[in-house]
Amino acid sequence: MIEWWPHLGLVALGGGIGGALRHIVTVWFDEFAGERFPWGTLAVNLSGAFLLGVLLGFGAGQPAAHGASWLLLGIGVMGSYTTVSTMSLQALLMARDDRRGAALVYVVTTLVAGVTAVLAGYFLGTLS
Repeated sequence: MIEWWPHLGLVALGGGIGGALRHIVTVWFDEFAGERFPWGTLAVNLSGAFLLGVLLGFGAGQPAAHGASWLLLGIGVMGSYTTVSTMSLQALLMARDDRRGAALVYVVTTLVAGVTAVLAGYFLGTLS
């Protein structure tokens, strides 16, 4: 009766996977590099941007062309794996703690490198 239920299930499944992966990567980076700078969130956002570009590239630039795989991987996994809200909060906390330079570097690096990662992933995805 309602056609969007199967789509919602794919997005929810992917969201659970992506959220768990984000936690694993963030904890690993925090343990490896320390928590003074949010390396884990930066790594998650940049790797997620790259992987989303790869997924988009495989579909010749049309998310709808992916169907179920786009719902599961593009929206579900990558949507919960990457996070602008965490990046924004971490930048605010650094600025509040008189680390405004680090906050600015973090935000600019995330944006510039994120767009670059999407482009690199997209071009890699279109090669296949």
